[in-house]
Amino acid sequence: MSFREGKREEPMQTLIAYVENKPGVLNRVSALARRLAINIVFIAAAPTENEEVARMTIVAHTDEQGAHRLEASLEKLVDVLLAENISERSVLERDLALIKVAADQKSRPHLMELIKVFRGRVVDVAPESLIVEVSGTVDKIDGLLEVLRPYGVLEMARTGRIAMTRGGDLLQPPGQPGSIKLESAVSSK
Repeated sequence: MSFREGKREEPMQTLIAYVENKPGVLNRVSALARRLAINIVFIAAAPTENEEVARMTIVAHTDEQGAHRLEASLEKLVDVLLAENISERSVLERDLALIKVAADQKSRPHLMELIKVFRGRVVDVAPESLIVEVSGTVDKIDGLLEVLRPYGVLEMARTGRIAMTRGGDLLQPPGQPGSIKLESAVSSK
């Protein structure tokens, strides 16, 4: 079953939040979504180039109105520096997966060819299994999973979707040291 399959067919909305990088912030963000009855499908958080600020990518099953409620509520949290729904913008989205698949001597060459087609790479080899690393769209990873299932997917870990707006469409928290505008970065070269 892929991440897109399921009982509810609500649209997915992608929000970016810049938050203070301190304990408890992720918990407050997820609790807020729970109070709004919004199901978070993916949430990825990590420090930015400024270690005091973390960037969260939040993907939720909700409509545009629900995403607007979530965005407005996030902006009210003290630890949130910026929250924006980027669902309607031009974005680059990626997901990362590690997949352990059963692989004996006979099936290994065929598996290697399949992995190559999906631009994955083998990062660990054991006598009875391989661990594959693959990044790309959710559909690409779901597709690789489908072709690996007949061989036996033993274990899987996924990061969830991360996203960034394309080109000159920059998302940066206001007043952060080190924040630059694209025009000034390009003109200084």
